Amino acid sequence: MVSSMTQVFNRTEVKEKRRALRKEMPPAEVILWNILRGKSLSGFKFRRQYSIGPYIVDFYCSQLKLAIEIDGESHVVEGAETRDRERQAFIESKGVHVLRFTNTDVYESLEGIAAQIASRFPAKTSPSPSL
Repeated sequence: MVSSMTQVFNRTEVKEKRRALRKEMPPAEVILWNILRGKSLSGFKFRRQYSIGPYIVDFYCSQLKLAIEIDGESHVVEGAETRDRERQAFIESKGVHVLRFTNTDVYESLEGIAAQIASRFPAKTSPSPSL
């Protein structure tokens, strides 16, 4: 029996498509991936090209239930805004928060993007002083 989680998250039937997308990442995604990979952003693990239901998000952190999307040229064609809204509504219905950035944001404000992503991290609590 297949668990309901695998029916929604990182579905095996789209594994090859996810793999192909990882091999052909646009330059803006590569730049952001270099910041997110290897738990380098506050120790949180992000995955590339992660599927949620019928959709594949650019980056996903399961600990934070956070998806990050980089909107490139395909997001400015006719009908894309409606598709993006429907897609985001579905993803958010699964309890995942979505942060969206454009290619231009990545190229011009990478530090700002990193700060916005970090703002989603839980606040670290300081250890109680010893008595």
